[in-house]
Amino acid sequence: MSNPDVRQVTDSRVLAALSHPLRRRLMDVLKVHGPATVGLLAQRTDQAPANISHHLKVLAAADLVAEAPELARDRRERWWRLEHRGVRWSTVDFDADPAARAVADAATSLNLDRHVALARAWHAAPDDTRAAWGDGPFSTDRWLHLTPDELAELGREVIELFARWGDREVPDDGRQREPVFLFAYGIPARP
Repeated sequence: MSNPDVRQVTDSRVLAALSHPLRRRLMDVLKVHGPATVGLLAQRTDQAPANISHHLKVLAAADLVAEAPELARDRRERWWRLEHRGVRWSTVDFDADPAARAVADAATSLNLDRHVALARAWHAAPDDTRAAWGDGPFSTDRWLHLTPDELAELGREVIELFARWGDREVPDDGRQREPVFLFAYGIPARP
């Protein structure tokens, strides 16, 4: 299930760079809106431009973002873009080094916190905002009985479904499309 647009992270220094709420959010903004200047990123995140610049440098040092000079209109303007559409890691890759495993666990925890925060923000949105989306927003859960191989197969199918919708050509039908966040977890657990 190799995807050239998704970086498989095996270096704990990259995960450490990613393990900051604002840096995680900056990557999301770049993923949703495409390349941006520090000023645009500051507006979209309600942060000071100096703070954005610092965090972009950390992300760039980890090869998670890069400058996009071809977009600049003059020498002073600096644009930034993602190096990959997504990142993926497995905590198992960090088991040999307790410090690296701690970083991987922190990155996983931050990622889950981000997912839950987005869902909580939706549920806290004003009634008229939620009403405008009708029956579109959803959540679902289900308990299954699976082997590790079956869970891996299900994971591949879910990732392929998300990719099919995410990579599709957006129809030019004049209808307004807003960013929609989807996430899914399939984990062994006890009820």
